[in-house]
Amino acid sequence: MGFRMEAKKIYHNIGIAKPESSKANKTGSWRVEAKPKFLQKNCIACKMCVFICPEGCITGEGKNTFICDYDYCKGCGNCAVICPKKDIEMIKE
Repeated sequence: MGFRMEAKKIYHNIGIAKPESSKANKTGSWRVEAKPKFLQKNCIACKMCVFICPEGCITGEGKNTFICDYDYCKGCGNCAVICPKKDIEMIKE
């Protein structure tokens, strides 16, 4: 049995949500303290924020175009931490 089949079995058997599963349900209201603000000033379009986002709710194509869909963002702050240009900051809600 391949890794994917094993992973599916594990998720199903113990009830763990798969990464990016929030797309089926708006989970942005789960945020407690802060949300990311994309400053769009120094972005170099490295896409590190896209890769690290556990919910896959960051989109953009070129420099200074990346945004977050707050309907799905849980405010983990991973994107702000990994941004090499510090072009994302966490703001209180």
